[in-house]
Amino acid sequence: MNLAPTEEQTALADRLHTLGATALGADIETREGTQQLQSGDWQRCAQAGVLGLPVPQEYGGLGLDALTCAIALEGLGGGCRDNGLMIAVGAHIWAVEMPLVAFGSAEQKQRYLPALCDGSKTGAHAITEAQAGSDALSLTATARREGDHYVLDGVKRFVTNAPIADVFLVYATVNPALGFTGVTAFLVERGQEGVTVESRYEKTGLRTAPWGEITLSGCRVPVSARLGAEKQGSRILGFTMGWERALILAPLLGTMRRQIDDCVRFARERAQFGRGIGRFQSVANRIVEMQIRLDEARLLTHRAAWDLVQGAPSYFAEAAQLRTSESAVETFLDAMQVYGGLGYTTETDVERNLRDALGTRISSGTSDMQRLVMAEKLGLTSRAPIRTPSRADDGAGRRVPSPPATAGGLRAHAR
Repeated sequence: MNLAPTEEQTALADRLHTLGATALGADIETREGTQQLQSGDWQRCAQAGVLGLPVPQEYGGLGLDALTCAIALEGLGGGCRDNGLMIAVGAHIWAVEMPLVAFGSAEQKQRYLPALCDGSKTGAHAITEAQAGSDALSLTATARREGDHYVLDGVKRFVTNAPIADVFLVYATVNPALGFTGVTAFLVERGQEGVTVESRYEKTGLRTAPWGEITLSGCRVPVSARLGAEKQGSRILGFTMGWERALILAPLLGTMRRQIDDCVRFARERAQFGRGIGRFQSVANRIVEMQIRLDEARLLTHRAAWDLVQGAPSYFAEAAQLRTSESAVETFLDAMQVYGGLGYTTETDVERNLRDALGTRISSGTSDMQRLVMAEKLGLTSRAPIRTPSRADDGAGRRVPSPPATAGGLRAHAR
């Protein structure tokens, strides 16, 4: 296993870092107050190829593998100050595009993926309900088959991108008595009869990643809108969470890196008792711990991405999400201590980064849930024998490959 970045991967990360630093998040302070995602930033991400990083080139993407995506997104997050935008982009890619790549029909891929990659359509992943959060497969949303259509009923909440999305990946059960085995996935478009979207949540952080509630009331969708086979929703969700948990926080690695660099600079310039505060052991040790946490989180993220490249998802996806989110909170708390009173004001990014990081310990499953899933994968909460990770498949025994990295894909979107 070689996790050292190639020259092309480094060049892509540098290019996206520049994009984030010079073209994204310029008015973050204003938009955070109004909880708005900057549509111009979304289009700039699309033009740079960000929205299609892992999508095969035949559908308008770059066709990059998971490890290359992780490296590229860290670069983007290192330059972009808008953490909400990074989460919105991640939800769009990992929870909508990747399930389409892996399980979509030829018609579905052609219909949605090019538009999702070029930014003309935005995707949202609708799974959470009032009584189905971490236990996401205990759904009450139903899908009733009527001839060549399904009728969907239910309410989804805390849906990232819902207020701006054009297509929703919705999970519903064809029979509540079947439990998780009855869950089925559907592609539902905004504007369809029976679909109502409300923007009703004000959040502590990640305020530019819009949340909304989706109500489905007698929403009729054709059978062709079903993603995968009937009752395959649990497999699709498991696949999706493997990618999302591994990679959605990759930009946060870049944010942590930028915060550490700022703390080092501040600790060298800020003098007390006749010397820079970085020369005091307590401050120096604090910043060293910040760096160690970042390195741990990066290694776990890259290992999770490497496993996805090999087609063998493992518990490293949950480990990456857990360690990155918790390390970010600790790192931004430490940064506030380094900056002192200044760090508690809005004159720096510290307090906003901290508020944003708190939300990452909840998204894609709470920290407690990540630990529970990891315990199960280690064989601690099940009587089933411990098994080595199997290669991902599409439910019919066919392997779902990770899109290959291509030099052509890197060059195609060079600016």
